[in-house]
Amino acid sequence: MKTVQMTLEEELLQAVDRVVKEQGTTRSAFTRNALQRALARVQTQKLEQRHRRGYLREPVSKSEFSVWEKQQKWGDE
Repeated sequence: MKTVQMTLEEELLQAVDRVVKEQGTTRSAFTRNALQRALARVQTQKLEQRHRRGYLREPVSKSEFSVWEKQQKWGDE
């Protein structure tokens, strides 16, 4: 692991310190977890944008999912 230095607003640091105390963890562990979740959200957003662009290039045809929909049990039958 590498050690990094960060600058945070006092209020943010106090809020983090309250949470890590409640959770019995450390600032470092809390920050690592928060960064991992943020990176996962960014990756999800990238994939969603990629899908959106793909469907804009090639929109879904009316019958594209009809075979699949016939196979589903929606619970209202």
